[in-house]
Amino acid sequence: MPRTKFENIIFTIVMAFVMVYGMVCYNISLSMGGCSNQVFIMAFGEMKIMWPVAVFLELFIAGRLAPRLAFTFMQPTDRPQFITYAISFCICALMCPMMSLIATLLFKQPGLGTFAQTWALNLPAAYAMQFIIAGPLVRFLFRLVFRRREKPAADDLTMLADAD
Repeated sequence: MPRTKFENIIFTIVMAFVMVYGMVCYNISLSMGGCSNQVFIMAFGEMKIMWPVAVFLELFIAGRLAPRLAFTFMQPTDRPQFITYAISFCICALMCPMMSLIATLLFKQPGLGTFAQTWALNLPAAYAMQFIIAGPLVRFLFRLVFRRREKPAADDLTMLADAD
C-alpha cells in the first residue's frame, strides 16, 4: 500500500501503535488474570517504551526481511491482496519473537522459559490482531488519508521486496 518512504513511515507508525497497544493490553490482561477497564489505561505506560521499539524494529529489520521472505513462496504475479497478507504474515512471524523477548526482559522475570511462554502466548494473539483488527483498520485509514486516483499496478507491491 505505501508507495513512498514517507508513506511507509506513516503506515509503520500507525500500524505499530495499533498492534503494540492491542498486544500490551492483551499481556497486561494475562498477567492480571483478566481484562478490566484499568488495563486500557495501564497499557499507555508500557506504550512509551514498546511503541518506539516496534517502529524501529519494523522499519530497520522486519520491514526489510518480511517482503523477501514472503516472495520465497509468493510470486510478483500473485494477487496483490495475497501478497499483502503474505508480507503481514511474515512481519508477525518476525516481530512477535523480537517484541516478546524485549517485553520479557523489561517487564517480566527474564529467563528462557518465560520468553518461550510469552512468545507462545503472543503469536496467535498477534496474528489475530493483525488479520482481524489492526491490518484492516490501518489499511482502511491509510486509504482514506492517502487517496489514489487510479488503482495501483500489480508490481507496486513488489517494490517492497526490492527495498533495502
